[in-house]
Amino acid sequence: MDMSMWLALVSIAVGTYLIRLLPYLWMKRSLAKRQTEDGVGSMPTWLTILGPTMIAAMFGTSLVPTHSDIVSWLATGIGILVTFGVWKRTRSMGMPILCGVVAFGLVRFFLVF
Repeated sequence: MDMSMWLALVSIAVGTYLIRLLPYLWMKRSLAKRQTEDGVGSMPTWLTILGPTMIAAMFGTSLVPTHSDIVSWLATGIGILVTFGVWKRTRSMGMPILCGVVAFGLVRFFLVF
């Protein structure tokens, strides 16, 4: 890989980390301040909605394949179905995503070659 690829990967990693760290630190300080002022720390409504909206945005962008061919659409559809099926059984987040990505990859691998 050339230097520009490494620079892009590092900037993506740092950006992802900061997106998660900064709101956490801000809310930690804000809740501690509120507890000392009035004894009750409450989380603002917008922060409780932020996580699900970010997940929905990522989910929405992953529904449309980058290449508009039949194999990409089929792999995306099977990945979605496997993800949903595993989620219905386990009601967790990690295993459905892993299984969906593996199913997507297997369909792409076996139908392209």
